[in-house]
Amino acid sequence: MSSENAPDADGPGGPPQQLALIRGMVAEAKAKAPKAKPRTWRGAALAEELPVARVLVNKGVLHLDRLFDYAVPAELSEAARPGVRVRVRFGAGAHRVHGGRREGGGLIDGFIVERRAESDYEGALAALAQVVSPEVVLGPRMLALARAVADRYAGSLADVLQLALPPRNARAEAKPSPDPLPPPPAPEPGGWTRYGAGPAFLRALAAGGTPRAVWTALPGPGWADELARAMAATLASGRGALAVVPDGRTAARVDAALTALLGEGRHALLTADSGPEKRYREWLAVNRGSVRAVVGTRAAMFAPVRDLGLVAVWDDGDSSHSDDHAPFPHVREVLELRAVTDGCAFLAGGTSCTVEAAQLVESGWARPLTADRETVRAAAPRVRTIGDELLARDGAARAARLPSLAWETVREGLKSGPVLVQVPRRGYAPRLACERCRTPARCTVCAGPLEAPDERELHCGWCGRAEPAWHCEECGSFRLRAQVVGARRTAEELGRAFPAVPVRTSGRDHVLDEVPDRPALVVSTPGAEPVAAGAGYAAALLLDGWAMLTRPDLRAGEEALRRWIAAASLVRADGQVVVVAEPTLRPVQALVRWDPVGHAVRELAERAQLGFPPVSRMAAVAGRGEALEAFLAAAALPPDAEVLGPVPLPGRRGEASPGERALIRVPPGSGAALAAALKTAQAARMARGVPVADAVRVRIDPPDIG
Repeated sequence: MSSENAPDADGPGGPPQQLALIRGMVAEAKAKAPKAKPRTWRGAALAEELPVARVLVNKGVLHLDRLFDYAVPAELSEAARPGVRVRVRFGAGAHRVHGGRREGGGLIDGFIVERRAESDYEGALAALAQVVSPEVVLGPRMLALARAVADRYAGSLADVLQLALPPRNARAEAKPSPDPLPPPPAPEPGGWTRYGAGPAFLRALAAGGTPRAVWTALPGPGWADELARAMAATLASGRGALAVVPDGRTAARVDAALTALLGEGRHALLTADSGPEKRYREWLAVNRGSVRAVVGTRAAMFAPVRDLGLVAVWDDGDSSHSDDHAPFPHVREVLELRAVTDGCAFLAGGTSCTVEAAQLVESGWARPLTADRETVRAAAPRVRTIGDELLARDGAARAARLPSLAWETVREGLKSGPVLVQVPRRGYAPRLACERCRTPARCTVCAGPLEAPDERELHCGWCGRAEPAWHCEECGSFRLRAQVVGARRTAEELGRAFPAVPVRTSGRDHVLDEVPDRPALVVSTPGAEPVAAGAGYAAALLLDGWAMLTRPDLRAGEEALRRWIAAASLVRADGQVVVVAEPTLRPVQALVRWDPVGHAVRELAERAQLGFPPVSRMAAVAGRGEALEAFLAAAALPPDAEVLGPVPLPGRRGEASPGERALIRVPPGSGAALAAALKTAQAARMARGVPVADAVRVRIDPPDIG
């Protein structure tokens, strides 16, 4: 509009009248325009706001490790919040976020990750079929942690969430969780005064600090109370605490210690022994913020504790801490991730010390929490050694197959309390040898080890062939002796040697939690030792030590020492421990000195020279020979990767080798690149539809690399 034709600002045709005219024209145009149809999917109205849900489908295959977009029907809009469980149609009508071919399938479980206004996918979106529950179970922190773990172990996000989130239980979900309790007062140091920096560690936790420590606990039952006090100090700062232990028996001890210290209602116990409904109810109380302290077994490493202030792992060398399901995460590694991402304190505790824990101290990431030598000597029982060769030629106690020193130790111990006998294997007589020359007894067909599951029958442990007329090919003897006596056989022999004393066994089939404080012989396999009521065992025998030390595994010495110290820690300070093993071996000497930290430091130095974990990162890749070769050729490994092998995998019971295994080693700093390369190669194979016979298994940081 030109200036000549502009209306007079003060006249009747000025801006107010013009604005009113324009508004009238717009209103008239809207009234005459056709009504816009609401957004629909197959005739159903969609949500008016954020009509697209980005969903993580519960399908753990690597080539589908991504998010998928779905339309949100209007009737599900309110319930379809980020983090809830849903069911979606995955197949006809489902698609990838960024296009691609359609996948076959039906309804499948999933989680809404976010709601969006638009989708990157240009085609028609499938709609959410159902919101399973309005409960938000996948929060942003849980999602970020699961993603980090999946990347760390070359796995899929869906597989990690299957480990992290317990199955839904409708009855537990329908019940409200209790109101949260106010923070408790800071606890007294208690047993932490026995450790030089122990009281300072507790004060830092109570003040909201984030110390990181590797704690070598003193022998005896006090460690459970000390761990409970560390968690209580964290709660006093208004933050949450999480402790992960190897098994339900250990969790029960920490649970009892926390209850005695803080009372009921301040912590949750997450173990498989609780049952699905109770476990999910406890998990919901943590997720809703009603409870801020958690004690649990392996899966509890993902517990959604609010305002996390401390993560702790007890006995991180126990094999139970390594998950048996893909992508095989380890508790210690996951808690290290949480300590970094959540900015919280970290505590790795145990009566022994792993090489990985020693590396945390060596690198400066954590500080040591140990007692001085005088305190250790006062708390630890006396340890004596017997060479294993004495077991064959000492006739003073032939009835019980125990050397004279072991016999005397048992007899003296039974005068004041129970005696623990640790046997490395269960059963009757798992391994046999010639009585005269000690040559291992082997099958004449497949060279497998001969076994005696009962007193009469002798057969091969590989092919199962009976051997009724065995004789030694070296010396011609027809007499056998047990190289490694099983727990049942040991119990029988000790029962005959001490007929007036009750003999109890604890092993995989039947594990005892506790034995009374009165004379008895307790025969146990490693890890199944019950706690002795009162002050503890009067004495302990650690038999057949060579069987654990000679395992073809890089961790054999470390594992043997961990098992021995765990058993010896149950013995009274004035008691005696006898270990049947070669006295000059390093793990045996470490047990005698009660110096697990020194042993771990020396092991770490040797592994650094050899380039073995934890100084390096390693992956194990196993499969049929041709498939393994093709996989390694296709994987874009980091330039500093070193492939060791492949070597044949051992067969079972005389069967042919199931395939081959290769180890891939990279120096520090290249672990993430190695995991990404292996994950990409595996995803590409799965997308092509590789036959089951050509499947390749990938495991980052395998526990056994012997």
